[in-house]
Amino acid sequence: MGATYDFDTVVDRRGTWCVQWDGVADRFGVDGLLPFTISDMDWSGEGDGVVVHTPTYDGFRKAITGLGRELRGVPVGDEEALERELARADAKVLVLCSPHNPTGRVWTADELARTAALAERHGVAVISDEIHADFVHEEYAGRGHVPWTRVAGAGRWALISSGSKAFNFPALTGSYGLIGDPADRAAYVRRMETGEGLASPAVLSLTAHIAAYREGAGWLDAVRAYVAGNLGYVAERLGEAFPELGWAPPQAGYLAWIDLRPLGVDDAALQRVLVEREGVAIMGGAVYGAPGFVRLNVGCPREKVELGVAALIRAVEGLVASPAGD
Repeated sequence: MGATYDFDTVVDRRGTWCVQWDGVADRFGVDGLLPFTISDMDWSGEGDGVVVHTPTYDGFRKAITGLGRELRGVPVGDEEALERELARADAKVLVLCSPHNPTGRVWTADELARTAALAERHGVAVISDEIHADFVHEEYAGRGHVPWTRVAGAGRWALISSGSKAFNFPALTGSYGLIGDPADRAAYVRRMETGEGLASPAVLSLTAHIAAYREGAGWLDAVRAYVAGNLGYVAERLGEAFPELGWAPPQAGYLAWIDLRPLGVDDAALQRVLVEREGVAIMGGAVYGAPGFVRLNVGCPREKVELGVAALIRAVEGLVASPAGD
């Protein structure tokens, strides 16, 4: 008989230096909220364009602009806009999130092959962040994950990933990368050693990755099924409360990316009600460049998901009835 895992028990991590719990006031201005927030080889120079799909994971936005590059956003699925941006003379890098965060989109093999061809045609390097690859819900996506290595051509590319999302050990701060060109690979290692002072990975992270990938398949299958159930629950509750949203679970990940624009709810009012009245911390879409959306993390016990969804529904219903939130 296979092992069983307890994903239902709610663990109170306040006071343990867990950023999701102890850092909640930094993002929402109030402590004690129930959190639902929480995942360079010199291919470009300052002022160069770095292309990303929008909405955009805020970590990408901060890294790109913080390094003095110009962020160029293209809507997910808009290949004409993607080609226009890649064709610009100062476009140097495409940061591809695959599967996409925050929408949970799983790119098809054909989409990725076309992207690879466009990047190669215009001389744009590709950095494929595949940290959510182990969390594809094939029951929702109808397909599996396609790694960049399967479509990469002669252009410059790097595939970056980590076990930290799938196996929940981000505090160990480990990741790994595949870099297509040997010279680029050597340059990256030199940069890490001389510019960043990183000569070797953290031993705890290395050990955790080896253990997870060797022994963790059963646990990962179980937690993925549990999260898929949580996403199905969110779809059921939102379908009952707001059928006009037509919300469906994402193809990958544990983030419910919810478009509330059809309901005409004001973002600031919604955040105020969620924080001050409902006592929950749910990220607004504006953080990712998409006002009118919210991002609910359901990678947690079902009881917590139920509380969060109920609070969100109450808050939205109240604002639909009284837009000012009074």
